[in-house]
Amino acid sequence: MSIFFCRECGGETTKWSGKCPFCGAWNTLAEDTRVTGRKRNAGTAAKPGEAVKADKPQPLDQITFRQESRIQTGWMEFDGTLGGGIVPGMVVLIGGEPGVGKSTLMLQVGNILSGKDKRTLYISGEESKEQIRLRSNRLQCNSGNLYLYCETVLEEILTTIREFQPGLLIIDSVQSVYSETLESAPGSISQLRECTAQLTRLAKSSNLPVFLIGHVTKDGTVAGPKIIEHMVDTVLYFEGDDRNQFKILRAAKNRFGSTNEIGIFEMRAEGVVELKNPSQYFISSDEAKPGTALGCIVEGSRAFLAEVQALVSPAGYGYSQRVALGLDHKKLAVLVAIIEKNLSLNLNQSDVFINISGGLRINDPALDMTIIAAILSSYQNQAFPEGTLFIGEVGLNGYVKPVSQLDKRLKEAEKLGYRNIYISRKNRIKAGSTLRKLTHISQIKS
Repeated sequence: MSIFFCRECGGETTKWSGKCPFCGAWNTLAEDTRVTGRKRNAGTAAKPGEAVKADKPQPLDQITFRQESRIQTGWMEFDGTLGGGIVPGMVVLIGGEPGVGKSTLMLQVGNILSGKDKRTLYISGEESKEQIRLRSNRLQCNSGNLYLYCETVLEEILTTIREFQPGLLIIDSVQSVYSETLESAPGSISQLRECTAQLTRLAKSSNLPVFLIGHVTKDGTVAGPKIIEHMVDTVLYFEGDDRNQFKILRAAKNRFGSTNEIGIFEMRAEGVVELKNPSQYFISSDEAKPGTALGCIVEGSRAFLAEVQALVSPAGYGYSQRVALGLDHKKLAVLVAIIEKNLSLNLNQSDVFINISGGLRINDPALDMTIIAAILSSYQNQAFPEGTLFIGEVGLNGYVKPVSQLDKRLKEAEKLGYRNIYISRKNRIKAGSTLRKLTHISQIKS
């Protein structure tokens, strides 16, 4: 029978409409076929009575559990993003733009764990054995416990896994795997749902950690309905411009840890390398220059410095430009309007360009005062003294507001030697030799 799935929320309906009746999104319903009454494979069928035993109601305080020991890769950035390591039986979905380094990252992870007596099975449905072998030589992934299997049929993959009994499973990619019991094409909604469900069931029944590499849409989300993300335990996004060496591993969902954690990596010729001290990489120079200001942002549970570069120049065309790299352009328009209104500066005839050094994309409001300071520095063509840092959110009236986790930000700044830090006067921290409290952006002096 024909059925329509919503790509955004995973809802299903028997009729097509331009608007999803569940989440209200437009043009997200895709037609597919649902196979009813099909037989399960003998290897995946549940034993009679299993569901009845598992579904008996029990008092919550009488349910016992055993603490699972996490598998450590030794990469603090990777383990921290997962919440402390890999939990046996967890299913992780990793998405990212083409060429960002998903396959490289997971091949290196598999090589590390295979060196710790974990038989790792890397299943590829998109590349040949020769291609992966060439990459493994470049990355020096030559562990004897790292096995490669090129297959796309789900039934063959499940049979091989049961016979091989690996300690870690990596599938690249989940969109290339298909089940022969369904008539739809690989990568379709029904195939993704069925293949993900079968692999998840296998992982839970055998305590096998499974990593699924997935394609992403134009919006940057994993391709397929949202129900795929609901089926797995953890959803990670490997972010970063393919022309930029710095990459961020960000958790969008994690049943075994916090979603506030990120991992920062650098892409080199020998593969992906973790950055243990990212602050020193995102600052281009210690020399103070006009149009440059430093701030401190928090991503997850960690704080690191970010450099904002601004360029204010006379408009060469009829209309002034507002260009932001690494920042929402609407945010830049708001901050420019705040400057014009509260400082009586006329920027209508000036182009304003903002760049976040290192290729970062930042949404932290604590960088508001830093961006304004960089614009003022470029406009006045005067540099701030060395060791100056700005931490504060700015309201539409120009007043500087306090930000969260200030202690963590100050600790990171003072560790790197910054002794002239501007914060909001409303922060409940005593002003000392390193702190300068501001009430309004008019007090920013270069």
